[in-house]
Amino acid sequence: MTIPYQWPEPELWLNQLSDPFYQQGYVVLPQALPADLCWALYQDIQQQPLTPAGVGRSGQHQLNTEVRRDQTLWLSEQHPVQQAYLARMAELQQWMNRRFFLGLVDFEAHYARYQQGDFYLTHLDAFAGRSNRVLSSVCYLNDCDSGGELLIYDEQQQLLQRVQPKAGTLVLFESCRFPHEVKPAATLRYSIAGWFRHNTSIQGQIDPAR
Repeated sequence: MTIPYQWPEPELWLNQLSDPFYQQGYVVLPQALPADLCWALYQDIQQQPLTPAGVGRSGQHQLNTEVRRDQTLWLSEQHPVQQAYLARMAELQQWMNRRFFLGLVDFEAHYARYQQGDFYLTHLDAFAGRSNRVLSSVCYLNDCDSGGELLIYDEQQQLLQRVQPKAGTLVLFESCRFPHEVKPAATLRYSIAGWFRHNTSIQGQIDPAR
């Protein structure tokens, strides 16, 4: 079967994120995911039983539709297509450890579906000294011509980047440094949100000037 997503997989795609990540602490890499894998994940997410997402972790986890209205499902290595994505991220984890000495030890990720009108208000994925999340990632599985943009802010709440969802695009940023939000979706928006973690709750920021 011919897949509708057609783009050449970039050579040395990991090296393409090195300089901007050093300079900024975040990077947007178009077509980072192979087209055939992106299409397989897009088909898979539509067959999965996603449920309304909550906010907070562990005992403080609760639904709050005033903050976020997406639906999610955690990825599993037991599912071949999902495992292929996790393997891709494991490659990225190893490369980031070699290049930036981050000490990342694992990766967790979930599917995310935003239906028309769904959003996620501005938030941080981690707080310095209070979380083992080091790097956040977003990978888009389909195109959205309008709505559903990811907005990334600096620590003074100034807009740094507006990312329109495009299939195969990967966004990577420091979890405790960049507030971000998802604007209301105009059409169905499919993505994978993930976090690279280390064992301890204390970790210095990556120096953006390196």
